[in-house]
Amino acid sequence: MDARTRILEAAADLLSRSADFSTRAVCEAAGVGAPALYRQFGDKEGLLAAVVDRGFEEYLAGKRAAKPSGDPVRDLRDGWDNHVAFALGHPHHYRLMYSGLSTPPGAAAEAHSLLLAVLERCAAAGRLKLPPPLAAQMVMAANAGVALSMITRPELYADPEFSVLVRESVLAGVLAEARPEPGDVAATATALAARLPETAPGGLTAAEVTLLREWLARLSIHSGH
Repeated sequence: MDARTRILEAAADLLSRSADFSTRAVCEAAGVGAPALYRQFGDKEGLLAAVVDRGFEEYLAGKRAAKPSGDPVRDLRDGWDNHVAFALGHPHHYRLMYSGLSTPPGAAAEAHSLLLAVLERCAAAGRLKLPPPLAAQMVMAANAGVALSMITRPELYADPEFSVLVRESVLAGVLAEARPEPGDVAATATALAARLPETAPGGLTAAEVTLLREWLARLSIHSGH
């Protein structure tokens, strides 16, 4: 086992027990000197970011491998629940990922991208009344807030239904009805934007498509309120 792997495994073991540990403790557990740690990771924050990415790899690998169901809204709900379950099972990793590092690790960006992909499927199915990027920000902020609340203040957030109640409240704000009314401009605009091809369709220039996307985004935001 090389020095980098030994350091990561030692840090992950210490992190599983407490979020407060020193680089000296990591070096002692890994059997390396401090120069080796700093040569590999730069500083303690670099080490912690690498440990968080490693800890989230199994979780993200499962999400990457999961086959989308025929119901993107169900996938969205399942994704929320899996996110909270991971946080409760790995509280120290999770706290570092979403609140303990000045620069978010790569795992945070990938988790956001996977959520955005599900919301884009919702939009294409006519089930989203906001642009997917905005909806992703809202869902991720609420999902992470719930998870952090449950792992940092368990005495205040002991009710397992708390996450479900917040989830449904947030989804009510971003999802359109399964059969939207003919006048539901926001859902219609969002669905049309999701179905536009990446390249300009026949008869339209790239500039016209860009302008169309901007109009649809404004309609989906301002018509939903």
